[in-house]
Amino acid sequence: MALIVVTTSPRVAPGLLAPAAWQALSRGRVLTGTPDHPYLPYLDEAGVRVEVVTPDPGALARESRTGTVVWLAAQDGDEDFMRAVGHAAISLDEPPEIEVVPGSYDLPGARLLDLVQVMDRLRRECPWDRKQTHESLVPYLVEEAYEVLETIHEGAYGPPLREELGDLLLQVMFHARLAQERTGPEGTGPEGTAGDGFDIDDVAAGIVEKLVRRHPHVFAEVEVSGADEVGDNWETIKAAERAAKGETASVLGGVPMGQPAISLAAQLLRRAGRAGAPAALAGDLAPTAGARLFALVRETQDAGLDPEAELRAAAREYRRRVQQWEDAADTP
Repeated sequence: MALIVVTTSPRVAPGLLAPAAWQALSRGRVLTGTPDHPYLPYLDEAGVRVEVVTPDPGALARESRTGTVVWLAAQDGDEDFMRAVGHAAISLDEPPEIEVVPGSYDLPGARLLDLVQVMDRLRRECPWDRKQTHESLVPYLVEEAYEVLETIHEGAYGPPLREELGDLLLQVMFHARLAQERTGPEGTGPEGTAGDGFDIDDVAAGIVEKLVRRHPHVFAEVEVSGADEVGDNWETIKAAERAAKGETASVLGGVPMGQPAISLAAQLLRRAGRAGAPAALAGDLAPTAGARLFALVRETQDAGLDPEAELRAAAREYRRRVQQWEDAADTP
């Protein structure tokens, strides 16, 4: 006979089971060691009787040898218990067949639900996380963004990049969690005004709507000839969005002036160039060191290069040479 283990995901709404799982639940006695399993009410409503028992690996293995038993696993998978059941089954003269039937599967992005829960708990129970504000988190947001950049420059596209992206995602989640505390007529957080809150779902909804709106060649009937036209359409749509909000129609509207100076100059030149601004505007700056740097940024862009990346590459080479010099100095 057989032991059928039905697993479920905590990230899928209770009651949603795959057809194979419903079939498995009708093949024999159904047991679980989890009295508060979220699926129990739904199975009871569907007429599936589930017995809550004290987990006993040996007893479960022996009963499965003479009849079909269905084990509804806890949502963490009951891994330790099932490992013990496997050892107990192997020790029998005629071990039962053990089959695992996934009752529900995680969809792409499902682990983000875990991050929401972890962030909620940290905000409630961790003294450090509880005292943070949007302002206090700013240095971490900038730092994590640069750590992602450094990892990419190093070509570490595997686990290191995954880890750094996770750290950056945490910052997005943290700010959204702070904003969530301001929801409602009065709000509960120390920052912002009453009712100006939002949550991570609002953040996700906003970027989804923006991406769909700015990609009519994907989500509508617009046809484009290539990437350049996609960029032109993007800027046209963005300008229309700003106008609809009553914001400045300047092509430079929305450029963050607090970013590093080299990337700021590059973005200003790039935006103005797309709008057809004459090159002479950049050539009439007062003859200062800053103006010379600005002109060099323009020349670098005209050569089809990224000024920020070029300067960063030079800085990395300089660091290598300094380290080489230090190593030589330490050599007896």
